[in-house]
Amino acid sequence: MKLPPTLLVGGLLVGLVVLTALVSVVWTPVDPTHVEVGDRLKGPMPGYLLGTDQVGRDELSRLMAGATNTLIIGIVTVVIALGIGVPLGGVAALYRGRLEDATMRLSDVLLAFPAILLAILFAAVFQPSRLTAMAAIGIALVPVFARVVRGAGLQVMQQDYVTIVRTYGGTRVWIFVRHLLPNVSSVLIVQATVAFAVAILAEAALSYLGLGTPPPTPSWGRMLSESQTFLNQAPLLAVWPGVAIALAVLGFNLLGDGLRDLLDPKP
Repeated sequence: MKLPPTLLVGGLLVGLVVLTALVSVVWTPVDPTHVEVGDRLKGPMPGYLLGTDQVGRDELSRLMAGATNTLIIGIVTVVIALGIGVPLGGVAALYRGRLEDATMRLSDVLLAFPAILLAILFAAVFQPSRLTAMAAIGIALVPVFARVVRGAGLQVMQQDYVTIVRTYGGTRVWIFVRHLLPNVSSVLIVQATVAFAVAILAEAALSYLGLGTPPPTPSWGRMLSESQTFLNQAPLLAVWPGVAIALAVLGFNLLGDGLRDLLDPKP
């Protein structure tokens, strides 16, 4: 079977990000938080392959550690979105009437709040942190999964085999686990990869605004924010994290498109 080109390219880019994150857990060229003021704003050179930032920290090491931070945030936010969105969508599909209306209206309310605005609201109540950013992004993605599960669930509930299961005493929970989830699993996989890309971009934006991962933990968004003051002296400081964010988001988007073509091929 021939794999879609988007799947291959997306898998390659995502694999590169994952490999970088795994390597950074056990090894980086230099401690990402080590400050060497005498070497500040250096360009690429032996010992500092991508140069140093405004306080002399190794840019390559910080990019590698930032990949770990990005993956952790992406995984946690997608798990939050799936953990809340899938049951909400299932309830809306299985329990029609007022309960369906209530869950969908709740989904509409969440959909009206972008992740960044939700993070600002969370930051006003709680202290800005990586946990706050993950919770805000995850909750902002809940409506997407809820709508996907509800749409597929409504189709499943109209099938004859579901009617037979209900006639013989099958519970809604059994129908949800045995029939609804398997029918929507491929769509959820694709949506999860796309949501991962959205989470990476949203976290980078939040860190850029100072509402994401706090220092000294390396974050691509904050690296981009800190570099803007030194664009004239060291423009590459903005290039490296910008390219990292772009490649990671592109990789997950292409992976999602490729999985969609693979799992749901068009005739």
